[in-house]
Amino acid sequence: MAEVLLFHHAQGVTPGITAFAGDLRAAGHTVHVPDLFDGRTFDSIEDGMAFINAQGFDALRERGVRTADDLPAELVYAGFSFGETIAQQLAQTRPGARGALLFYSCVPISGEWAFGAWPEGVPVQIHGADHDPIFVDEGDIDAAREIVATVPDAELFLYPGDQHYFADSSLPSYDEEATALLTSRVLEFLARVWPRLAAPRVAPPERPCARRRGETRARDSVRGPRMRP
Repeated sequence: MAEVLLFHHAQGVTPGITAFAGDLRAAGHTVHVPDLFDGRTFDSIEDGMAFINAQGFDALRERGVRTADDLPAELVYAGFSFGETIAQQLAQTRPGARGALLFYSCVPISGEWAFGAWPEGVPVQIHGADHDPIFVDEGDIDAAREIVATVPDAELFLYPGDQHYFADSSLPSYDEEATALLTSRVLEFLARVWPRLAAPRVAPPERPCARRRGETRARDSVRGPRMRP
């Protein structure tokens, strides 16, 4: 089964982050969840971002990147918002990545904030709410669409709503229906990409164009990206 390195959002390792990791473990996957805040959690995005600013966004991001040092190269990198930047950096710059799961946020693969071109053969899913002002209005959805337009095995899933952390079951922003669908898609992704470890890389299986190359709606030293919550 897959080995996943999962990075939390700006409110820390909340019970909802722990529960999501637990769902992946229940399916048989190994999931590492480094706590970059040393046990601190925050009641709001604003409080979490204040802590990140005080510690230094780039310092925390680099700390997150270093958590991969003692783990195998063959990982799926996953991250929620603030943690998404770390997951995307590792997926693009650490050799051996088996996939990327990007939630609530996305960094461009071209331009000032890019980590570089997307690596060949690394599949990616991106998930966000279609009216989330952070994901939609601050350029993340455009970055996601750039990836989907240029990476052969890339998918963008949009969910109805305006909440940023909609898949955290411990927060008021939680959307149970959207999270169930997101989780099912993540589990399908992990089941699909992990067998690549046991065989030479092959082209990804044929999938409907709306999902492989487009976006699907349901019912977020290398120069650092702009700060995300």
